[in-house]
Amino acid sequence: MENKTYLYPTYEAGRDLMLKNIQGSIVNLNLIRLKKIADYSEFSEIAPASEISGYEAFMRYINLAKPFLEQGGGQILFVGKGDHFLIGPPDEHWDICMLVRQRSVSDFFAFEQNPDYMKITGHRSAAILDSRLLPLEIAL
Repeated sequence: MENKTYLYPTYEAGRDLMLKNIQGSIVNLNLIRLKKIADYSEFSEIAPASEISGYEAFMRYINLAKPFLEQGGGQILFVGKGDHFLIGPPDEHWDICMLVRQRSVSDFFAFEQNPDYMKITGHRSAAILDSRLLPLEIAL
């Protein structure tokens, strides 16, 4: 089996999300696996003065991204430390699990494309080894 990592959405996945025409808010389930040491080799302009962990880099990203999220009507509902599944593959684990609410799919894409937000995303990239993002349409 191929050991593939996922860091960014594909064009097709974004298109398919838009085509669902979800009305109202969505909640994004984020599963994050972190690097032991953050890799700022491609982001020297925002690199810290000394080496930091992937966890520290991701927390920097969260703190810097939060105002952009809230400006667009979004909200972090939950951030928790993960571990191995109780039900699921025994060799799979996630370091951080998050739930983030967005007012709409359009607001989510506007947030992701904000040029000022894009300047801080290097912290996320430096921190993350692998990730999953599942947009959830509110059912009840």
